[in-house]
Amino acid sequence: MSVYGVKLPDVGEGVAEAELIEWYVDVGDRVTPDTVLADVMTDKATVEISSPVTGVVTFRVGEPGEVLAVGTEFVGVEIEGSDPAPTEPEAPPVDAADRPAESPPPGTAPVELPQPDTVPVDAPQPDAEAPAPSGGDTLPRPSTERRPTAAPAVRARAAALGIDLSSLTGSGPDGRVVHADLDRRLAGSNRSSGASPIGAANAAAGGRHDETMIGLRRRIAERLSAAWTEIPHITYVDAVDATELEALRAELNRQATPDRARLTMLPFLVRAVVLACRDQPALNAHYDGASRTLSTFDDVHLGVATQTPDGLMVPVVHGADRLGLRDLADEIARVSAAARDGSATRDELSGSTITITSLGAMGGLMTTPIINQPEVAIVGVNKLERRPVWRNDSFEPRAMFNLSSSFDHRVVDGWDAATFVQRIKSLLEMPALLFLDDES
Repeated sequence: MSVYGVKLPDVGEGVAEAELIEWYVDVGDRVTPDTVLADVMTDKATVEISSPVTGVVTFRVGEPGEVLAVGTEFVGVEIEGSDPAPTEPEAPPVDAADRPAESPPPGTAPVELPQPDTVPVDAPQPDAEAPAPSGGDTLPRPSTERRPTAAPAVRARAAALGIDLSSLTGSGPDGRVVHADLDRRLAGSNRSSGASPIGAANAAAGGRHDETMIGLRRRIAERLSAAWTEIPHITYVDAVDATELEALRAELNRQATPDRARLTMLPFLVRAVVLACRDQPALNAHYDGASRTLSTFDDVHLGVATQTPDGLMVPVVHGADRLGLRDLADEIARVSAAARDGSATRDELSGSTITITSLGAMGGLMTTPIINQPEVAIVGVNKLERRPVWRNDSFEPRAMFNLSSSFDHRVVDGWDAATFVQRIKSLLEMPALLFLDDES
């Protein structure tokens, strides 16, 4: 018998290294071709690495959170019998079900303004416990059956609480175990004693929980740090009177056919950003500080910050300037849903030229969004609310919200930033302007 070293393959797009996210095998496990060995994360996606041979694992290199270079022998497999010499595995494809990991723009939250016709989403139903596996097998544990999928923070918390993840049925995307599943288990086990889930967690870990950030959370931290330290931000805030826009939106929804989704404010805002970028193409751009190169784009590829079970991600509406209002609404809904359920492709998570982000649904008067590098502008949306506004010698109740937008001050002067926001504001306050010269 001989030991075959499984190398970390080149997962494409010139990636030189990848972060180890999770092991699915231990030393002594028997593996066969296509047995998943580990998950690794690149800048673009989480990828499964499978065994190319049949045998028993003799060693593995690295722990979750470590970054390994492409070509590293990170798993050793003792080949059984007279198996033919294996060929070097090809770069594993990114399956549609894999969790994409395009670093989110360091915006603040998913774009979602509170709307009068918003329907609350029902809370997930309590899950049923999975049957416990039968014991008695003293042979090495086969690894063809994957462990329950869960984020590192969920695994760490479950370990501290003494909860076996395999006894839970995850309520997250693709059966992923999430914190809510742990809370339901704790609530069930402590109902008779009256102890709270929070109290149980604190008792189990002495009131302190330490974890190393890996995976998507680590990518977010790295991107935020780079953007904040490398880009001199200027943030401009102004109030928008959306009363006429809200009246138009309500009328369009009243006339809509049942097969079309109801319009939120977001496609109107995207349309306004597109038109403002036509006037100021230098805002629809990327800036490379190292080469001092500003790249402007003819098409507007709009990033939409979206909260997912694994963290903030930014699906992209490519060619937003070529879409009509309802097509914009449909495409925003489609790519946002794909980001949430983990089916978004690499193309759908890259290539944005300007980004919209919002904490509107959570409230708040203003934010200071951080630019999604290498972009030079990000438009932030705050909560929509009725405010008394002085008009025509009296106060009137008006539907108002604030725009909090940040710009790269190396290439965008304060005057240009204010001009850009004022253009968006004027388009939204007189929504008929959104449809002039509409070539979509």
